[in-house]
Amino acid sequence: MPTPHSSPRPPRRHATPPQRRSRKQDERPRWGMRVATSLSVLVLGAGGIGHAVVTSLETGIDRVDPFKDMKNRPRAGNGMNLLLVGTDGRDKVGREEKRKYRLGGAPCRCTDTIMLVHLSADRERATIVSLPRDTYTELPERRDPATGVERAAHPVKLNAAYAEGGPSLTVRTVERMTGVKVDHYLEVDFTSFMKTVDTLGGVEICTARPMKDSYTGLDLAAGTHWLDGGQALRYVRSRHIDAAADLGRMQRQQKFLASLIKRATSSGVLMNPVKFRDVASTMLRSVRADRGFGTDQLLDLGQAMRGFTPASSEFASVPISDPSFPVKGIGSTVKWDPAKSKRLFEALREDKPLASKRPEAPVAKPVDVAPGEIRVQVYNGTVQDGLGRKVDDALRATGFVTTRAPLNAEPRSLKHTLVEYDPRWDRSAKSLAAALPGAELRAVTGQGKTMKVTAGENFGKVERVQAEARNRGEFGTVTGDQVVCP
Repeated sequence: MPTPHSSPRPPRRHATPPQRRSRKQDERPRWGMRVATSLSVLVLGAGGIGHAVVTSLETGIDRVDPFKDMKNRPRAGNGMNLLLVGTDGRDKVGREEKRKYRLGGAPCRCTDTIMLVHLSADRERATIVSLPRDTYTELPERRDPATGVERAAHPVKLNAAYAEGGPSLTVRTVERMTGVKVDHYLEVDFTSFMKTVDTLGGVEICTARPMKDSYTGLDLAAGTHWLDGGQALRYVRSRHIDAAADLGRMQRQQKFLASLIKRATSSGVLMNPVKFRDVASTMLRSVRADRGFGTDQLLDLGQAMRGFTPASSEFASVPISDPSFPVKGIGSTVKWDPAKSKRLFEALREDKPLASKRPEAPVAKPVDVAPGEIRVQVYNGTVQDGLGRKVDDALRATGFVTTRAPLNAEPRSLKHTLVEYDPRWDRSAKSLAAALPGAELRAVTGQGKTMKVTAGENFGKVERVQAEARNRGEFGTVTGDQVVCP
């Protein structure tokens, strides 16, 4: 049963950009946006631009050999698997940018963002699986290649594998935990992230509730926002918005990536040689990749992405059994669910989609409260016979809990559809009003939890709405078209 809720401010459909604050913070935020830059390499690929252009871009990639001397690796599956990691290096960030975007403090030289990207064998689907940076794991006994010192096996958080053994140990650890063979390795920093977003013309983000993080300076009202590079940086870094912390941040990163895919595939950048060169060269200056990731791979990925839509991408998180598993000497870690995570990675190896097959549906407006939690009594406020039943059926088809017994209002001369609600349930009322374009809201103290909708002459249709905190399935899977702005 829903409990009373209240909201500090009404949602705004088109909000103004947040102000960029510059005061310093005592705590350095874990920024986590490198994943956006890394997937954008895949998004932009080389879609029809030409072999010569891509070859010239490839020469700017810094090379690393994460697969050297690796033995006993998992067997190769179908499709292509890329490990995308983002480190917290900030050597190329200027003093003013560090101050403005609160990037001060010493880096830990570890990975804040880790994702497995699987491109299906038919090149019609991309699956992105987020691996929590605080995942509990154990590093094997090994000799440090730099010092020659033997290190005993010991428990760590997953992001420490990079700090202790660089790309090679990171790949080994991920392969051991997932059973998925990594075909290519991409490592990115954030120096080109803001310029990349700006070159694309910005990215649209929708949020059903206000988002504020004093550590990053993020300050978004509820509604739709067109983020430039600096604002996007704050959005994907923020982890102090709610109690979900890093796990909530991963979902926001996935939402951003879906919007980035939509922007890149709908803006014509893949087919415009000049635009492509500008965006790709900006990104690739900050990328480190294995020696096998070159022109042919960029062309292959780009060709696949030319036919992509947001529905072609699916986003998942590793199923978790304990989000705060205590480990002596390490602190709180994230422990995977062994049975569910095994099924997830088996699906990747077998090149199977994680999201259920369904017709591509219209994108739903994001709302704060799920329709299934909102009870509605419908009234017909016009002389149009059957309008009450029409509205009741449409709301129920969209997921709202209606009484299925619409009534006639008196008098029947209402011009605009009216939503009456108890102020204690104002978040529910705003979510309901989002489904009724042009509806007016009126607070009625003491009305109770049931919303009252009186259909007016301006009623046109009921629009699909969906709560951001919806059930994301066994693997937390959503497709890109479910999370981008409508």
